[in-house]
Amino acid sequence: MGITEKVGKDYNIATMKLSRILSNQNGVSRKRANALIAAGTVTVDGCICRETAREIDRFSTVACNGRVIQHGDQAHYLMLNKPAGYLSATADKVHKTVMELIDPELRKDLHIAGRLDRASTGLLILTNDGAWSRRLTEPRIKLPKVYRVTTVEPVSTNAIERFAQGIWFEYERLTTSPARLEPLSANESRVTIYEGRYHQIKRMFHATGNRVSSLHREQMGAITLDPTLEPGESRPLTSREIILE
Repeated sequence: MGITEKVGKDYNIATMKLSRILSNQNGVSRKRANALIAAGTVTVDGCICRETAREIDRFSTVACNGRVIQHGDQAHYLMLNKPAGYLSATADKVHKTVMELIDPELRKDLHIAGRLDRASTGLLILTNDGAWSRRLTEPRIKLPKVYRVTTVEPVSTNAIERFAQGIWFEYERLTTSPARLEPLSANESRVTIYEGRYHQIKRMFHATGNRVSSLHREQMGAITLDPTLEPGESRPLTSREIILE
């Protein structure tokens, strides 16, 4: 009923049933709103909708008898090549944040989908679409996240096996989902995980007796960091990247 579902610390996924939007914005009773929808006089993003219970987000345009009663907001989806030294945060009193690298006109509406710590680099996604970012980062959906990792010590065969089995995290009292550890050289590897727990890769290597010296995210789901982006540069996602296949 009404606005639903709070997700994460910094943003909401807000939806409202079509009948309620019509009632609130068009000054009619809920019964009258249902009748107007059933009669085919209501459109959502230009298409007739007869589903009174359809959940509508703030990006949809709703009209009744040709009169717009909700103008859809513009959705933004950005890819940033995060440089080291920037916090994945919207604001901080001490450190530079990634928001300082984004067009000021967009900053106030954006949140970060899948953070990187201050020392880490690579692919960072920023959006104002909470429902979309939840699908990108929700552990249960298990979209792969790929990182290039440099370690202090050479990667051992034992580490490869333990990553594949999952590693016990005492603090959370859980075992991580199986991950892929692919050595690229003695001290460099590519790691694919399907979660996104706090400092997960660093903690996994620590559990195998090694330490991460650098971590660079290359991919989230089907979204791969654009090789033409210099550190600190960003671009909008393409329509294909937004699909999240």
